[in-house]
Amino acid sequence: MTTNATENRYTGLINNYISRMPIDPNGRIISLGEGNTPLIECHNIELLKKHDVRLLLKYEGLNPTGSFKDRGMTMAVTKAVQDGSRAIICASTGNTSASAAAYASRAGIAAFVLIPEGKIAMGKLAQAMIQGAVVIQVKGNFDDGMRLVKEVATEAPVDIVNSINPYRLQGQKTAAFEIVDELGEAPDFHCLPVGNAGNITAHWIGYSEYANECTQSCSLCSGNCQFLQGVKSAKRPKMIGYQAAGSAPFMRGDMVDAPETIATAIRIGHPQSWDNAWKVNKESGGWFDECSDDEILAAQRLLAGSEGVFCEPASATSVAGALRDIESGKIPAGSTVVCTLTGHGLKDPDTAIKQATSKLITIDAKLADVKDAILSNMG
Repeated sequence: MTTNATENRYTGLINNYISRMPIDPNGRIISLGEGNTPLIECHNIELLKKHDVRLLLKYEGLNPTGSFKDRGMTMAVTKAVQDGSRAIICASTGNTSASAAAYASRAGIAAFVLIPEGKIAMGKLAQAMIQGAVVIQVKGNFDDGMRLVKEVATEAPVDIVNSINPYRLQGQKTAAFEIVDELGEAPDFHCLPVGNAGNITAHWIGYSEYANECTQSCSLCSGNCQFLQGVKSAKRPKMIGYQAAGSAPFMRGDMVDAPETIATAIRIGHPQSWDNAWKVNKESGGWFDECSDDEILAAQRLLAGSEGVFCEPASATSVAGALRDIESGKIPAGSTVVCTLTGHGLKDPDTAIKQATSKLITIDAKLADVKDAILSNMG
């Protein structure tokens, strides 16, 4: 007896959660097999053992273009194509542009991306360019680009695919679905890096839907989202958003006009999901905090060196903040914590190389020299 192998093949998050997505299931779906990313439990960080905390990493860097943006982009581009759009546009610090370019290429439509001149990691710029997007460098920051995108969309036939597009959040909410599916319930705390603040909003929508409480206690969707049939888990986590200290409008209580941080993916001073993120903060009982660039880079090195997980600096912000709050007891002993790692470390290889403790060793092509190099570096 033969079986059809394609019946069990994973084909992306829209198909995986089709009954929960506000999209035409019979229309064309634009997917690169995004989602279904690993939830990696930390085993080697001594602080976690000392404080009896279970820490898991939702490694979104293993999405097709290397960041969580693919979750929202599959929905945004699918909706655009189903509505007959021929072009999309976004402002980006890098990851959104890479994702938009890839999904536009897949769909056979045009992509225009506005990036801040000189303020984008080369790995991300390379993705957008090789995938055929029209890359427009703006002499300003992300917030200037976002302003221009919103203005031009009123005068040109392009669909915005930044997180102000509600379909982006509908795709990104599926990360919360996957976490609950794997753990059997929501974690006690969910920690995320915060830049534009769409992702923390999307996760709360997902957790609320899985708790079947969206129309009762989640104000983000005005009761319009599609919640599940039956309760998967009535538990919802406290949502904690960590920002880079040089780009922390939620900690300042107001917008930041000139944000600056090594964590380029969250170098955003005017978050587009400002109001919704504050709602998440209040409804979940969580909090916002900030981390210095030194703390962020130290967390990036710690994850790579102790757990084998290589994430970009912005991703490590969630872990830097979580470890500090675990150590202080703000996150109590016995807690289960999930940290979202938003992007892969190869997005910004220059930053990684600059702070790496391992150095290149150059030797002659001789057995004795190889042996000496090994023995002298055995630790």
